[in-house]
Amino acid sequence: MDEPTAKGLTQAVTRAIRDGLLEPGERLPPIREVARELMMSPTTVSAAWGTLARAGTLVTAGRRGTVVADVSAPREGRYRRALDRDAAFETDLSTGVPDAALLPSLQQALRQLTSAGTPASYLDDPVLPELGERLAETWPHPAPALTIVDGAMDALELFIRSQLSFGDRVLVENPTFPPLLDLLEAAGLEVDGVEVDTAGIVPAELETALRTPAQAIFVQPRAHNPTGVSLTTERMQQLEPVLAASDAWIVEDDSAASISGSPDLSLGQRFPERTVHVRSYSKSHGPDLRLAALSGPVDLVAGIEHVRQLGQGWSSRLLQRVLAYLLGDPGAAEEVAIAREEYARRRHVVASVLAEAGIPTIGSDGLNLWMPVRDEMAAVMRLAARGIAVAPGRPFVVGEPGAPHVRVTTGLVTSRLDEVAALLAEAATTPDGTVPIR
Repeated sequence: MDEPTAKGLTQAVTRAIRDGLLEPGERLPPIREVARELMMSPTTVSAAWGTLARAGTLVTAGRRGTVVADVSAPREGRYRRALDRDAAFETDLSTGVPDAALLPSLQQALRQLTSAGTPASYLDDPVLPELGERLAETWPHPAPALTIVDGAMDALELFIRSQLSFGDRVLVENPTFPPLLDLLEAAGLEVDGVEVDTAGIVPAELETALRTPAQAIFVQPRAHNPTGVSLTTERMQQLEPVLAASDAWIVEDDSAASISGSPDLSLGQRFPERTVHVRSYSKSHGPDLRLAALSGPVDLVAGIEHVRQLGQGWSSRLLQRVLAYLLGDPGAAEEVAIAREEYARRRHVVASVLAEAGIPTIGSDGLNLWMPVRDEMAAVMRLAARGIAVAPGRPFVVGEPGAPHVRVTTGLVTSRLDEVAALLAEAATTPDGTVPIR
């Protein structure tokens, strides 16, 4: 073992499994026995076992104790637990996807495509020049370097793969997007959550969390999924001294982007040398475009582009041409603006009905709403019986669950707004019409 720490132990166990010294199904000794043999504290061993369990490397098997997992077997992640459905629903508000009817038309964009195009070399710049110019015009801070990837999750996975190591500690907002937690846990990272309030990640909570060093902090600056909270200018200013005392990477996932009605803010304005800003165009221009832009320090972006050259090489320039056209077309911009206003209207109607029923929610932006409920699974099942699907809140939460919630994609409530909102309120409340507040 390289170092007598939880990180060192996780790395040692991982190497042992990789080298065949530990086989799938093999039972490990009790934590206290391991601690005694290695002259480590049981707390340190327990922390290592927790990291390995989150990564799917170890699994608790009841009376058999802790055993080595079969990593070749498929593993059910948080994302699948949140969204997997056995049946179709008349009103599916569980998915978090945009309303297809509110996406801009591709008709004019596709007309200007006469061929798929051929790069001069497989080492051409991965960013189409005209798209790079469009992005630079709207980026929230001067980007040291920028590249194009296949969606926000691809960007986050590339950052994790290129900059973080097994056992590293990272911080995320709590609650947060389940696929991010799946990515972090699959990479064997130690994940801790930091609470959010009506203005975003809470400075005092972040300061406390950073007393233990972290390698990266993941935030959603606008239309936070699942709460709909957006960072305010005042909150950004409050976060600056907290972040200045740390050298952790700041990773911003701006997946809502153009459908957000909040100010376009970035901590990269203050910390450009360690801010990675990711902007997705899935919610605003179409999930199947599979495009996002990533900015960051020159060396980091160059490293990510090098990693991609060993795999997919670049994101389709054909799709980049479509996005470049849409970003420069006044008609498409008007369609996106209409979508932004309609999403805000739908969310406001649902939140207002819930508030009248005594069910408070936070946030006011984006596609989703974080609804407190008396009993999570009871609420999910009660709504399912009425033809409405919502996502259970547990997969969004880091650590022990607090007050139960469900995530509702209000952006997909295309009709019967008041009726659907009333059914949501009914499912959330107790028999006496109240809902517990954290």
